[in-house]
Amino acid sequence: MASAAPAIRPSPPKSSPASAAERRSSKKDGESKMHKRSRSGCFTCRLRRKKCDEGRPVCRACKHLGVECEYKRPAWWQHPDRRKQHKEIIKEIIRNTKMEQKPSQQQQAAAQAHAAATTANTAAATSSMNTPPSLCHSLPTSETHSEMFPRTRAASTDSHFSPKFDIETPKDFFNSTPMMAPPQWTPMHSASGQFPYYSPFEVEIKTESHMFLNDVPTQTESVVSTFSTPHAQRAPPGSGSLPSGIFPPAQLEGWVEQELLDSHNEMIKEGEPPIDFNIFDFPHAPFSPSHQAVVDVDEGDRYLLDHFLEHVSRLVFPVMDVNQPGSARSRMMLPALESNKCYLECCLSTAALHLKACGEGNENTDNDIMRHRCTLISELCEAFNRETELSQTLEAMLGLIVFQAAVGSANDGLPDIPWHQHYHGAHDLASKLGLLSDSPDSFHNFHATQVPFNTTLTSWIDILGATVLGRVPSFADTYRGKLEAGISSGLEEVMGCDDRVMYLISEIACLESLKTLGQLKDDLQLCNHITALGEALTMTESGGLEVNQVYTPSGSIRPKQLSQNITAAFRVAARIHLCSLVPEFDRFQPSITALVDQLVDIWNYIPTGLDGFDRTLNWPLLVTGAVSIEGSRFRKVFAERSNAMGTAAHYGAFAHMTDILDEVWKVNDVKLPEGKRQSVHWRDVMQQKGWDYLLI
Repeated sequence: MASAAPAIRPSPPKSSPASAAERRSSKKDGESKMHKRSRSGCFTCRLRRKKCDEGRPVCRACKHLGVECEYKRPAWWQHPDRRKQHKEIIKEIIRNTKMEQKPSQQQQAAAQAHAAATTANTAAATSSMNTPPSLCHSLPTSETHSEMFPRTRAASTDSHFSPKFDIETPKDFFNSTPMMAPPQWTPMHSASGQFPYYSPFEVEIKTESHMFLNDVPTQTESVVSTFSTPHAQRAPPGSGSLPSGIFPPAQLEGWVEQELLDSHNEMIKEGEPPIDFNIFDFPHAPFSPSHQAVVDVDEGDRYLLDHFLEHVSRLVFPVMDVNQPGSARSRMMLPALESNKCYLECCLSTAALHLKACGEGNENTDNDIMRHRCTLISELCEAFNRETELSQTLEAMLGLIVFQAAVGSANDGLPDIPWHQHYHGAHDLASKLGLLSDSPDSFHNFHATQVPFNTTLTSWIDILGATVLGRVPSFADTYRGKLEAGISSGLEEVMGCDDRVMYLISEIACLESLKTLGQLKDDLQLCNHITALGEALTMTESGGLEVNQVYTPSGSIRPKQLSQNITAAFRVAARIHLCSLVPEFDRFQPSITALVDQLVDIWNYIPTGLDGFDRTLNWPLLVTGAVSIEGSRFRKVFAERSNAMGTAAHYGAFAHMTDILDEVWKVNDVKLPEGKRQSVHWRDVMQQKGWDYLLI
């Protein structure tokens, strides 16, 4: 979005009192229309009851205060005591800021007085002696030295040009937020006391996008880009001492370009570019900017649709949502809701299921779940018989599997069809569409075209679902060919784990199936396969970033670093799963306990809480937790992070995984006081309990 430079126009002629009154009236009316209360501002501004400019990823108020800007509902918001404590911390920061404003105001007032004196001396030297003395020769007034001179804006504490840059943050403030790295502020002081730094001029460009559903605004996204001019009192690089403030135009032009280039490079280092959604081929064409989504839904079910878009959609693809907030909904869900009846019924049933799992349902919730679930099954059967619009039918079937795995409850007491029976239909549709063919021609096409989003979801369900069932993945040959050819299925962009590691998990599932069916010659052949897969996992570590904090100094999340940390967790869990295939496996071996501790170390670099990413680690946590020892670090951290998740830990795949681990620990630990060691497999516990869970 480009904006033209402001033109300089002569002052308009004075208007009549009546027209001036009309302009003031219209201005007031415009202001009253503009300053409506926003419900989409960050929670920090809402806590302070201040207007938020809704800048992404950090609004201006939070940037000035140096606090975390949270647009997702934080964990402290639901607890009055924690909310009060958070508010006191922010008040302390504001109090310190105001205390430091007084010296800065005195410094700027002195600078203004010095500039006025310089102007006066110059005028006196060039003027005639008969000219009456100007006002600058009069004695200083109280207003000249007043500390309450008007200010156009507060000094920005996040700018290294600002005299307030070296702000004192309350002790242990950032330590109170476990996963937030302290801001990496580096105070910059003036090279000469005669020329203090002042705030540069700033030009802000704000881009907003609005999403309307049935003429009702459902989502607003805004991005603010700030460009700063070079400081008048700061010398260009390599110029030596400080200049008087006037540079040659050519020198100044090159300096500005270098400043903007450095600023852009710093933004890339800190925030990382977001995911490119053009890698996916969605079943529906994206909306045009002027399009308003219209979903045909009964008035009685509108609350379910609103609940799904507001609360459920962000739970399904948390990794995708952190790359570009809301884009998964606008690019995938809303077009499907508008044109796919099966998908709509799936979302309405999932919304009612989530309300019941969270304890927010009513006497009609069970009826809503079954009504939309039965309508969905009926619509899917008719779509199968028609054999038309196969992509939309597959889209609804995959949504049914993924959504219920994300928010389903194990004890809802309602009849349902197991997920793997739904997957049989999805497998047939994917085969008819040729999404996961293992022919060489298809691999060539994968390099040249976008990845169908249905292919990504099918691969995700197929690989991890096969490990849960103890079977060979349906498209194992395709994954093997993609691994050798270096072809992505879009898994890292959707669920966080590198595609190569997911392909190797598919290979481990194949090896386990061969061992179970007795199709290996002997233990030596088994160990050779285990060694080869272990080396392949090691090769996925080459060229990757090390595990590190995912937060930038400003509090935003680095998507690439988050995916790297999640990949590291899956890689360690895959090693543990691979080692469990070794004959005479013992979970008390030092090498196994070291792998468990390694996953805990990685886990600490992944954000937790209500809006954290623990729900993306269900499979690694199950595989690792099943071999953990009583009193280990894993079990302690697991309990702490489960409590931090709040209600989100009581439904979906995370709750199912917790139930499985509880049963495994009961069996494995019961004989330890007697000195007896036993290791029951988590899959055996699921079969004994009759649990058909999909842990994705």
